[in-house]
Amino acid sequence: MRLVRHGGHETPRRTRAGSARRVAGAALATFLGAAVLAPAGPAAADSPLRDHAAQQGFEIGAALGVDHLQNDSQFADLAATEFNAATAENSMKWESTEPSRGQFDFSGADAFMDFAQQNNQKVRGHTLVWHSQLPSWVENGNFSQSELRSVMEDHIDEVAGRYAGEVAYWDVANEIFEGDGSWRNSVFYDTLGPDFVADALRMTAEADPNAELWLNDYSIDGINAKSDAYYNLIQDLQAQGVPIDGIGLQAHLINGQVPGDLQQNIQRFADLGIKVAITELDVRIDMPASQSELQQQAQDYRAVMDACLAVNGCVGVTVWGIVDKYSWVPDTFEGEGAPLLFNDDYQPKPAYDAVHEALGGSSDDDDDDDNGGGEDPPPTGPCEVSYSVANEWNSGFTGQVTVTNGGSSALNGWDLQFDFSGGQQITNGWNADWSQSGSTVTASNTEWNGSVPAGGSVDIGFNASHSGSNPEPGSFALNGESCSVS
Repeated sequence: MRLVRHGGHETPRRTRAGSARRVAGAALATFLGAAVLAPAGPAAADSPLRDHAAQQGFEIGAALGVDHLQNDSQFADLAATEFNAATAENSMKWESTEPSRGQFDFSGADAFMDFAQQNNQKVRGHTLVWHSQLPSWVENGNFSQSELRSVMEDHIDEVAGRYAGEVAYWDVANEIFEGDGSWRNSVFYDTLGPDFVADALRMTAEADPNAELWLNDYSIDGINAKSDAYYNLIQDLQAQGVPIDGIGLQAHLINGQVPGDLQQNIQRFADLGIKVAITELDVRIDMPASQSELQQQAQDYRAVMDACLAVNGCVGVTVWGIVDKYSWVPDTFEGEGAPLLFNDDYQPKPAYDAVHEALGGSSDDDDDDDNGGGEDPPPTGPCEVSYSVANEWNSGFTGQVTVTNGGSSALNGWDLQFDFSGGQQITNGWNADWSQSGSTVTASNTEWNGSVPAGGSVDIGFNASHSGSNPEPGSFALNGESCSVS
């Protein structure tokens, strides 16, 4: 029997016998983990997502349901072919692994791990301590502090210990704050107080010393009270010497509502010296989804990819599922759906093309662009621009611009120009190639959003600095022709 110190008190802890799976899998998983992240050779333009991601040392992952892996060969084929990282959708959660106290069931988690290892996928273990999907014996256990701490420790010891050396990242504590940044009530917080997070991190570090330890939550993709709470908590944990390696931004998004400060938010967490990942990405649409909504969804996926790829500390993006028909969204948000990269018939959507291009691949449209080696000049026509400031702080702001093609024909390439009269300077942007000369700002289409149908729109955005004065631009020109401003 040995004593392990947790937050100023000591609790007895039994010595584990190393499981055969842990011993056998550690060396293999270490090799596979390194292989997945090492930059690979050039990928063909039409290669799967994982090939382009590996070329950049990047992770493109998916949440995988074990029942779909076992019973749907098309799903399993897409999971293996397209993704170099995997998250257990439900099979590692408490209700699945320890439905009765001390009685563990690893059948689903083992099957998931076997699939991931067979396909050289980096594994995110999800999740050890969470207020939801708990068996009733935990949620309604009426434990004393010491007993609940022992329950938590035994659970982490068994689950994380079983897969020690095989899991790259553990989502140790999940969804611990409310939207206003206050602590979420749960059996863990209500019984143990906020120290349960530090305790869980320390316990996991001992159970699986080689894994990275992460926190994970939704609605923290932008800068707000909830993400501020995580920012402050991580600083507190670091000051206490508590092991913390990363923060997962879930990014369950509504179509057209990617936070304008997503990249800035990723950067501030990375500046703390931890890693960041988009861990549960989907973009839900009001059903039935129109073609314009699917194009907007593609723009949103591209914006998220670009924001992560732009920050050195952002290591990967994981989509929460693969095909629309298995998504959790329709059962949770009435009238909404189609949030993923593949439709119900397993066919890639515009969102898939956007992710593919963000990673350096081609899109289906590229095959139709042969015009004898020349390029047609961008057509001009009526246009409308909507400009707004989404967020502003002492020395900077986030701007959002919507450009609508009011002409009778599609735009096949565009340049938008406007002037800042207050000395503002663009620092970075998304959904366009941004440049500035003096006061004149130019936003040009990227490879994936140059085509704007008649009546269609494109949303672009930027971050900029200012010195106290931030007047809005008074006029805009698209391909040299003045636009109306709404």
